[in-house]
Amino acid sequence: MIIYKPTGKAREYCELAANLYSGCNHGCIYCYAPLFLYKTREQFLRSSPRTQVIAQIAREAPLYAGKEILLCFTCDPYQSIEIEHKITRQTLEIFTRHNIRARILTKAGMGSVIDVALMKENRAIYGATLTFVDDVDSRYYEPYAALPWSRFEALKIAKEAGLETWVSLEPVISPEQSIEIIHLTHEYVDVYKVGKWNHDKKAEDINWRDFGIRAKEVLQQYGKNYYIKRDLAVFLNG
Repeated sequence: MIIYKPTGKAREYCELAANLYSGCNHGCIYCYAPLFLYKTREQFLRSSPRTQVIAQIAREAPLYAGKEILLCFTCDPYQSIEIEHKITRQTLEIFTRHNIRARILTKAGMGSVIDVALMKENRAIYGATLTFVDDVDSRYYEPYAALPWSRFEALKIAKEAGLETWVSLEPVISPEQSIEIIHLTHEYVDVYKVGKWNHDKKAEDINWRDFGIRAKEVLQQYGKNYYIKRDLAVFLNG
């Protein structure tokens, strides 16, 4: 099955998801997916379309008419090989025919807006993972993903096209930069989903309660819709 029901933390993003590629060539050093998929980082970087993925999506799609499906969790739907294979584009076409709404999550920035007209036809929800405002930090942690400005511009284009937009603030590696991201993007982002930084001991040095409180205050200041993920919410209780 390509379309599946996520479990655990992933389910806080969407009740259904589809991972179209095997691996991801963005090379984010914080990515949990290689470990989850029992691959080395080098293996994970050598991304390719999943076997018979379009044929499988076409078979499964009629079962999910009227649903919302996230693209993607364990890969980026608009990583560079999408230019050649157009797996995400074909998936959007199938989803549209079957009244399935796509929830996009990408770090590809301007490389992802090539399909904005199709996304509009689909009524897709366009989202970007935002981690930094500083290019140097982004290049270190996300060496082959789009730089922050490119992701900001893609969100603007999606919003101007009439799409609902959202941002995943996760992982939060630099709390100050994550707060600044809200300030910089609030005019063209509809919903923020805010998490923390997991799977790294350096995350223990961050005051998560302070960050969570500040993030909520800024989001409320701008009147934004937001969701605090459970792993961060536990620091805000009491």
